[in-house]
Amino acid sequence: MILYSFRRCPWAMRARLALRYAGCEVEIREVAMKNKPAELLALSPKGTVPVLDTGAEVLEESLDIMRWALARNDPQDWRLQADASAAQQAESLIARNDSTFKAQVNLYKYAERYPAYSRAQYRQQAETWLAELEGLLAGRPYLLANHPSIADAALLPLMRQFAGVEPQWFAEAAYPRLRSWLQGWLASDLFKAVMAK
Repeated sequence: MILYSFRRCPWAMRARLALRYAGCEVEIREVAMKNKPAELLALSPKGTVPVLDTGAEVLEESLDIMRWALARNDPQDWRLQADASAAQQAESLIARNDSTFKAQVNLYKYAERYPAYSRAQYRQQAETWLAELEGLLAGRPYLLANHPSIADAALLPLMRQFAGVEPQWFAEAAYPRLRSWLQGWLASDLFKAVMAK
């Protein structure tokens, strides 16, 4: 199995997290986004990463890759099969992360390209989401359960990106549980393994 990836891409990051967690033996091919290999474009003409070639099928979306990996092996119940309501909540969180929050991160990170508002104003627009996640982490170490779930792994890469825009601000912001959650993931053996060069 081959995963076409780009190390810093948040979507590729979460695909690698799920594949590694599930113990899938996969060869990772790092793609130079300005010089995409012909074999990637043959599998997936849109030319984005991640793309997983399982040998039997080609998966072109990070969430499809995550779900495929977890269907093969899910020792900590990342799919939240023991709690249907939490599993539904995970889907909703991921959908909002991938649409609304993704757009907010882009505006915040590249504020100079979008001069309609200041960076601080773009950051403020995202704070509703940060406050919601902070609330979910009240009384437990992960977003939806006492163990990691697909929601944690799927939201992690964009939150890492957001926190990296103004690290000092994030370090002092009124989101201590979210900060601790992020730091825990970044310090984990799993995350370090998928980010190794």
